Amino acid sequence: MQTLFDAVGSVRALWSFVDLVRNPDHLDRVFEISDRMVKRRTEVLDVMRDHFQRDTTGAAALRDKPRLRVDLDALSKLPEGTLGRTFADNMRAQGLDPKSLPTLAAGDELEFIRAHLYETHDVWHAVTGFKTDVAGELGLQAFYAAQAPGGLPWMLMAMGFLNTALYAMGDRERRLDAISRGWEMGRAAKPLFGTRWDQLWSAPIEEVRRSLGVEAYAAA
Repeated sequence: MQTLFDAVGSVRALWSFVDLVRNPDHLDRVFEISDRMVKRRTEVLDVMRDHFQRDTTGAAALRDKPRLRVDLDALSKLPEGTLGRTFADNMRAQGLDPKSLPTLAAGDELEFIRAHLYETHDVWHAVTGFKTDVAGELGLQAFYAAQAPGGLPWMLMAMGFLNTALYAMGDRERRLDAISRGWEMGRAAKPLFGTRWDQLWSAPIEEVRRSLGVEAYAAA
């Protein structure tokens, strides 16, 4: 029976991969692929935990397991140019709602890693300057890949290359530029994992970027 469940899960993961190559905006497929990768290779999270523990901020986050709760109405009332206001404006401009993200358990360190990365993904968009279109998502995945071990960013970039080759060659230069810059930015920046964004909402976003060594991406 377990073999059957594994086979069904593999088929679903394959379909999610194919669908995401054709429709890179289907974010629910990202969650399905991530879930399957974790179930098949739990040791990846062990490697990520060991990596994050080497940084003071990351180690504190793994110990305390803070969750990010977002109130877009409150953040929208902050002054322009603050991290919270920029984040809220970006979310509303894209028609995105933090409540649409899956709520993951964070009972132990490995669960917290996944939950924290899900909850803070759109904050990383705001801080790095990458938009939420395909090029921006690929650029942010390259930033993730440069910041920490883990196979999901590489898997998503592979899907992005396939989508580009099959359906969007006209956008290839913009996407490659975003990936290249994302990798460089991720290597140059301080580790973002574990940052207490909720304590920085009212800070000027440029000040936050400087403190983290992030030079925001600007599309050519």
